[in-house]
Amino acid sequence: MVHVVILAAGMGSRLGRPEPKPLTRLASGRSILEQQLAVLGGHSTVWRPTIVVGFKKDLIMEAFPEASYVYNQRFDQTNTSKSLLRGLEATGDDPVLWMNGDVVFDETLMALLDPHLDAETTFVAVNRAEVGDEEVKYRTNDDGHITELSKTVVDGLGEAVGVNFVSASDKHALIESLRECDPNDYFERGVEMMIHQMGRSVLAADVSEAFCIEVDFESDLETANQIIRAR
Repeated sequence: MVHVVILAAGMGSRLGRPEPKPLTRLASGRSILEQQLAVLGGHSTVWRPTIVVGFKKDLIMEAFPEASYVYNQRFDQTNTSKSLLRGLEATGDDPVLWMNGDVVFDETLMALLDPHLDAETTFVAVNRAEVGDEEVKYRTNDDGHITELSKTVVDGLGEAVGVNFVSASDKHALIESLRECDPNDYFERGVEMMIHQMGRSVLAADVSEAFCIEVDFESDLETANQIIRAR
């Protein structure tokens, strides 16, 4: 069994909906979070979901009463580094697949990630899309491992899509790095610190061929819905 941690504590202010962003309805009729859990539930791996909540947490907890929850009570004062830290600390020594609660994806993503999950290789899922200021960008070394990971990367190779995995052997290093992060850091800062300060390797797992969209703005939601309708 592998843990999956879903980061759903944020206020989602850029999308501008009254409910937590993971509860945003898609053209399929499912919410984003419901879509995530359905895809994971249909996968061959047995996942144990832990959802990190904060903003209007009761709405999420009522919608998914069978999941386990961790509460980031400082959701309005911290960023994803501290939400991920809470999730990793709550899942013992086991490996963790973690994702942002606003990522829309289907089985095509999991099929591309399966070899890395089977090998228990710590990775950040990435694509080769053109990127702007708001996307988390990345660069790699010649072996395809992450060297830079942030919104401020210059000449990024593409976007980190918000789905990631940490092996059991790398988990403690990531936890320690996240503890050192500033409250307003994104979790990507912790990944960079794990790489550069602790000497760990993080694979850039290319999922460019998969359906996987992080919904930050209304235009992202419409793009995701257009693909869902076409299918």
